[in-house]
Amino acid sequence: MADAGALVRGKAPDGSGFIRAGSGGPVLFIHGVGMDAAIWQPQIELMRDRFDLVAIDMLGHGASPLPPQNAELSDFADQAIGLLDHLGLERVAVVGHSMGALVAQEIALRHPSRVGSLVCLNAVFRRPPELAHAVRERAAALGGPGDPSAIAATIARWFGNPIPPPLSDAAATARTALESVDPQGYARTYRLFAHADTAHVDRLGSLAVPGLFMTGSDDRNSTPAMSAAMARLAPSGQCLVLNGEKHMMTIASPKEVTQHITAFLDGVANERTEAGPAFDAMEFRRALGSFLTGVTIVTTVDEAGDPRGFTANSFTSVSLEPPLVLVCIAKKALGHQAFSTSRGFAINILSEAQKAASGIFASKAADKFASVAWQSGRTGNPLIEGSVAVFDCAMEQLVDAGDHSILIGRVHDFTHNGAQPLGYCRGAYVTPGLSQEALAAAPPGTKVGAILENEGRVLFFEAADGACQLPAGRGLGAANDARSLRGKLAAKAIEADLGFLYAVWDDATDASRTHVYYRGTVDSPLSGDGQVRFVEIERIAELKIADPAVRSMLARYARERTEDTFGVYVGNEVEGEVRPLAKPAPSAPIHSGPIHSGQR
Repeated sequence: MADAGALVRGKAPDGSGFIRAGSGGPVLFIHGVGMDAAIWQPQIELMRDRFDLVAIDMLGHGASPLPPQNAELSDFADQAIGLLDHLGLERVAVVGHSMGALVAQEIALRHPSRVGSLVCLNAVFRRPPELAHAVRERAAALGGPGDPSAIAATIARWFGNPIPPPLSDAAATARTALESVDPQGYARTYRLFAHADTAHVDRLGSLAVPGLFMTGSDDRNSTPAMSAAMARLAPSGQCLVLNGEKHMMTIASPKEVTQHITAFLDGVANERTEAGPAFDAMEFRRALGSFLTGVTIVTTVDEAGDPRGFTANSFTSVSLEPPLVLVCIAKKALGHQAFSTSRGFAINILSEAQKAASGIFASKAADKFASVAWQSGRTGNPLIEGSVAVFDCAMEQLVDAGDHSILIGRVHDFTHNGAQPLGYCRGAYVTPGLSQEALAAAPPGTKVGAILENEGRVLFFEAADGACQLPAGRGLGAANDARSLRGKLAAKAIEADLGFLYAVWDDATDASRTHVYYRGTVDSPLSGDGQVRFVEIERIAELKIADPAVRSMLARYARERTEDTFGVYVGNEVEGEVRPLAKPAPSAPIHSGPIHSGQR
């Protein structure tokens, strides 16, 4: 820690020059192209009573050695890490200006354990083509920064032409730095700067520390749009635009800029104090991923009338009266603006068959809706065909919540069916029910049956003596296997969808024989076969069913169907246990239409 009253100029073993002053939490300052550590003098004077401040001369500037001929951002980042090692500083806040902001980001991304917070001032990011062309032309034409005409053009860009009188001292400071910088150091660094605006496009999303992206409203080279884009990508990013400020606002308005820097650093420190021990955000995310959820595609229509959508598993019901649901969207998401300003949205709960659609809507594909069949709902929101359930909502409330926004919707219309939903857990898709494919490896004697429902009725096969049986066969099989479940259904032209596992038990008389029953649905009533019968659930108890185990299972099904709390029976014909499941969406009666009071 530096002496609070002293300003120390020094050199690291690699020759890097630096200034150090103050006492308190450590902060590393990194200047822009053509400047040096002394450009931070106003911030040092304003912050030295509360912070341990280190300002580095970046490679090719001030007292530091030249960068390599074809320098990369990693060269400048490694220089800074070497200085921190020399000074014995394990973790610092990093404040960078312009090119220094790119170096600061590189440090935070390459060495996340060494950075506690990040402040990027007047940073560049994905320059538009015309601006990129102009910067690269200047880089190619460099003949040395001592050229008076080049310096005059730079000062005019930074401060205006003519220079406003209140900015004359700041302009003079910048001019002195430009006139004294090493020509080779300046040229090598500027050429890197001219091409480094896209260096972190695909990496800012992994920034592990809080970041402040601040620029001036009148900075035409490091525009407000650039800072806003970076803040959206950074998981804990903030954007701040200072009205009327240009590129050199650090020396043009040092008090205001420094006030915002210290306020941000104080805010980060306070959050850590309140949170207690160090909080591992990535471990927290992995822990949250242990919660098994469904998968949805959330859709809306933007101001231009174009459909927009994203994949989400952060969906839940909120209220039955009034009917409310919610979903969360990250503030950095490209569609955040469209959803946060929309009048409504739809939530499409995906089936297992829609795994590919989930991946497309989670990507940056240009035309996501070309991959799915959809139609407009009553509120105008896109509704995706084939979904397990769809909720068409008007926006009830938008809630700000950390790095996400919560969209609370009032449900105006909904549909649902009994298809198997798509699950998601620990970064992978999962099947909530027992895999039907697994039955292919089951013993040949396994009896596989199904409770198939349609609009509150269950399908039975009725014998000549009036006895009723559920569809069942030897194994799951195929349609051409007459003894299997699928073969027996195919023989009667029954098209069924098997869903969740419902019961598994061993035969009491033959321990090698296992019974497996699924819940499922039949899409439409059948006719033309006198043996096929649909029975209302509440009348199943009146049927003549020979197998006592099946009779007991159906009594449980009728009870659980009424309570909407299903489980899986595991045991034998005589005894066993019902193991509860997470409550699935009801498979029947299938409803489509507007919600009325008291309806869900």
